[in-house]
Amino acid sequence: MMERRIYYEDTDAAGVVYYGKYLGFLEQGRTEYLRERGVSIGKLHEQGHLFAVMRVEIDYLKPAVLDDLIRVDTNVLETSNATFTMGQKVVRISDERLLAEGRVTMACIGPGGRAKRMPAELLKVLETETTLVKSDQP
Repeated sequence: MMERRIYYEDTDAAGVVYYGKYLGFLEQGRTEYLRERGVSIGKLHEQGHLFAVMRVEIDYLKPAVLDDLIRVDTNVLETSNATFTMGQKVVRISDERLLAEGRVTMACIGPGGRAKRMPAELLKVLETETTLVKSDQP
């Protein structure tokens, strides 16, 4: 879970959060999700593991506006040896209103841009979290 304030720079001419900013919010949410579980993206990069977005789906449900405090909830939906998919929700904290919902698939790649196996420590965290999500479903 990651919390963030909406600033003037996040809004468009209509005074609502510009739709493209949500990609950044989701990125921050994924990074913080992994950090909270002891995974450092910076250290993985130093070891030659890069991560590229393969697919993004976002449903924009309600607008966020200046000064809103939002929360990005993230969970792991699927994993493979070289990819993972995360489900994410952007929620306004004051009223718990769901503002946007997304699904992002990432691929682990090497410096040359070729797909590679995810490091064992990351795969372990992701698979553990996927199992937890599946066990919560009826």
